[in-house]
Amino acid sequence: MSKFKKTIFTGAATAVITPFKNGAIDYASFDKIIEAQIAGGIDALVVAGTTGEAATLTHEEHCECIKYTVEKVAGRVPVIAGTGSNDTAYGIELSKYACEVGADALLLVTPYYNKATPKGLIKNFIETAEATDKPIILYNVPSRTGCNISLPVYKELAKHERIVAVKEASGNISAIAELIAECGDSFDVYSGNDDQIVPIMSLGGKGVISVLTNILPEQTHKLCEHCLDGNFKGAADLQLKYLHLINSLFCEVNPVPVKTAMAELGYCDIEMRLPLCEMEDANKAKLISAMKAHGIL
Repeated sequence: MSKFKKTIFTGAATAVITPFKNGAIDYASFDKIIEAQIAGGIDALVVAGTTGEAATLTHEEHCECIKYTVEKVAGRVPVIAGTGSNDTAYGIELSKYACEVGADALLLVTPYYNKATPKGLIKNFIETAEATDKPIILYNVPSRTGCNISLPVYKELAKHERIVAVKEASGNISAIAELIAECGDSFDVYSGNDDQIVPIMSLGGKGVISVLTNILPEQTHKLCEHCLDGNFKGAADLQLKYLHLINSLFCEVNPVPVKTAMAELGYCDIEMRLPLCEMEDANKAKLISAMKAHGIL
């Protein structure tokens, strides 16, 4: 990446769940989860993202969750705050708050539902970057947002000094390869899919923003470490070893399975906010079976 831009992290960052209890954020459980993640060797923590059910957090909860995480982590690993919105003005408000309370970076999802044009996408991200003073990771997940960041848009955004990375969850390895080939000197690229960590890192990606790390922080960190050390055989062995478990964590919409898994491990209650709800019995059985097969339960 450009010498004028700094890498936020290399390795495995956890897209951490937000535990609920009786309708409110369960900070006692959140505390346990954060400490377990850091003890497990994760390289960064992403709070109030998709896995953190940001879409159903109130404004007050969203801000409180970011502030709590920054204070609890206390500089031990970078804290990346999910502050993207389909309303640019609101996203800027959240982003400014995250900067004020000490988040190390911002994660900005493409504006969902609105399906902005390329020009609108560029204006959305540039205006947020201009209004804030922390590095920005773009988040491309068209399966959830209905909006994909094209290569020409990436090229334009790469020119901004504070837009330093992207979490790529499009699943399109060919497009990601082209992105790294064209923008690798201006962007760090992170896998947004746990089943594509090795392919993306083998092309030059710097790590993963992961769901799997919620339940396997040490092992996911090790997988990324192998890649960073050039040991792609060791990394591929781990990628394939955990492939069935990864698939089971996405057998229903994220974060329903991973929150279920965390509850089974005793970290939190199985409580989500509608329209998310408890897993179908058959899918839950598959998830628990996969966890048992790997000695997690």
